[in-house]
Amino acid sequence: MSEQVPATETRAEAAEFQTGAPSPLVGIVMGSESDRATMEKAGAELGERGISFEVQVMSAHRSPDLVATYAKDARSRGLRVIIAGAGLSAALPGVVAAHTDLPVIGVPLAAKTGVMNGLDALLSVAQMPPGVPVACVGVDNARNAAVLAARILAA
Repeated sequence: MSEQVPATETRAEAAEFQTGAPSPLVGIVMGSESDRATMEKAGAELGERGISFEVQVMSAHRSPDLVATYAKDARSRGLRVIIAGAGLSAALPGVVAAHTDLPVIGVPLAAKTGVMNGLDALLSVAQMPPGVPVACVGVDNARNAAVLAARILAA
């Protein structure tokens, strides 16, 4: 069964997820603790499939260096896919993709202060510049991100 790693906010805490149990295959990251309830659906789906994963909270805006370090070190820690959920400007999936060659799946999240129930986030995730690919699932559809991650791992 999968082991869920606690959320990370600081570089010191980031070092903690590099030790311990066998390396997870999928990283689930989100921009805010308030995104956890939606993003837990990805973890549940991965867990049902027996795919190991870790969960981290890190903001592309408030902790950009931590996000860059996480993404750059992901492959060497054994990750093979990263699922990144964010609302509003939804920069997290693109920032992660800019710092890794691993597949990144973006989950646009509807935010209380967002536009049209997540349309702002959807457009932010889907409209990546050339050379920075991010797969995009539907708004708040973290479960589909996990299904896609499982298919990527099976390929």
